[in-house]
Amino acid sequence: MASWRPLDLADCDADPLVQFARWFDEAEGMAEREAVALVTATADGRPSARMVLLRHRDATSIGCYTNYESRKGHELAANPHAAILWYCEPLGRQVRFEGAVARMSDAESDAYFAARPRGHQIGAHASHQSMPQVSRADLEARVAALEAAFAGRDIGRPTNWGGYRLTPDHVEFFQQRADRLHDRVVYERAGERWRLERRDP
Repeated sequence: MASWRPLDLADCDADPLVQFARWFDEAEGMAEREAVALVTATADGRPSARMVLLRHRDATSIGCYTNYESRKGHELAANPHAAILWYCEPLGRQVRFEGAVARMSDAESDAYFAARPRGHQIGAHASHQSMPQVSRADLEARVAALEAAFAGRDIGRPTNWGGYRLTPDHVEFFQQRADRLHDRVVYERAGERWRLERRDP
């Protein structure tokens, strides 16, 4: 509890992505700091959630990389809106992002893929993500075949793999406080600006 710090409007930057960068930096040293829950939904609104790694942050968006043919990829194609939740247990903090999602450019996805460890690159080619698996041995055989095929040369990005960016129009910062009287500050997009307000816990 000693590490919980009050959050008021006066503490918040006018831009939620700047404010998030502050909180993210203050969580340096936290295990799996980049882990976030990504929530997508089908065209008829049936949601699904999973943990992913937050590998993209810039002045207007946040995002991750995955197989376009995964369940989340199919859901984002049918319903290009999502929510991302970042949870920082040591500091009693949560940040929720909601907004439209779009694929990153091929150049952005290529650059990120080229920087991944080689084993991760092989895995992206080998995995038929979200599809029924014949056996673990079958997956490992595909990995071995790809390691042989790519021996001694660079591994290019699979065409069915790349990045997604979420451009938020709603962001909520949650700061845990004693007696469940938490601080909540919500940012809502209003044209080119953000409107801030406190909300009851």
